[in-house]
Amino acid sequence: MTPLIGMIVPPAAGEVPPEAAALHPDGRFIAEGLGLTRLTPEGYDSVIGEVEAAARRLAARGAEAVALMGTSLSFYRGAAFNRDLIARMEAASGVPCTTMSVSVASALRALGARRVAVGAAYGERVNAPLRAFLEEEGFAVVRLEAMGIEDVEAIFRVTEAELLALGRRAAEGGGADALFLSCGGLRTLSVTRPLEAETGLPVISSAVAGVWGAMRLAGAGQAVPGAGRLLALA
Repeated sequence: MTPLIGMIVPPAAGEVPPEAAALHPDGRFIAEGLGLTRLTPEGYDSVIGEVEAAARRLAARGAEAVALMGTSLSFYRGAAFNRDLIARMEAASGVPCTTMSVSVASALRALGARRVAVGAAYGERVNAPLRAFLEEEGFAVVRLEAMGIEDVEAIFRVTEAELLALGRRAAEGGGADALFLSCGGLRTLSVTRPLEAETGLPVISSAVAGVWGAMRLAGAGQAVPGAGRLLALA
């Protein structure tokens, strides 16, 4: 049977991200929400202490692997904090755990990327730790363009046209070997292939990399044709 994957998501509603079912219609996913309302360090501080309990609840519901599906929640205090957070999630749940930030870094490495152009949803107080996290993980950030969003609900109103424009701005000037769109709430599936065709770069986004990493963690990784270069990898 396909493993049951638990996802810890920032919004209080606790809904499984749509990318999971879109990419893996036969997959099995459940979610727990944290109630994050602001994409700021203070917002993350207000919910980060709930992650271990959410991982424990997902395991109690039968999850065989758990992923924290919020990029900034796991990178905002740095790479060492991210590693410690995973260890605490695993201790609380008793199952393998990962974070969206780990999945992004793993996706970049899987595609051989070292120099990254970044398009982010956040304001500068979150962009700075994003840049620092990527550098700690061994990547050079050649350009970072951002939307300045702090309200979580505003993320879900970002349009396809705005995402395409963000990706184009980030890729301007060249020098990168991958384009990364950061924020798990950005609905990036529809722009991945157009941006890859236009920029010539592999496109990694938080939402897609998060699902990719969760599936691999659960031993259920598989190629998804037509969804971009990352999803061509099992």
